[in-house]
Amino acid sequence: MKMADHENDQMRAEYLRSDLGPLARGKYAARYAKATNVVVIDPSLTKTFPNNDAVNDALRSLLTVATAAVGVVGRTSQTPRKRAAN
Repeated sequence: MKMADHENDQMRAEYLRSDLGPLARGKYAARYAKATNVVVIDPSLTKTFPNNDAVNDALRSLLTVATAAVGVVGRTSQTPRKRAAN
């Protein structure tokens, strides 16, 4: 492995803020907000759901039950027939 040559080092001993260019406050905030999904549960539920795995397991089982129930009670995709005039 080659050792660094300290004579050709381009680092300054000190940098000024003006050397670094303009600041952009919150530059990536919108992108970060889209990528994260934080949900805060009620403190009374923390005994039942102590961690994220417990919450995820409960939500997955609820989703399974909900989709199974929709399949039984769901409407058909056929259009209703017109009633015959009496």
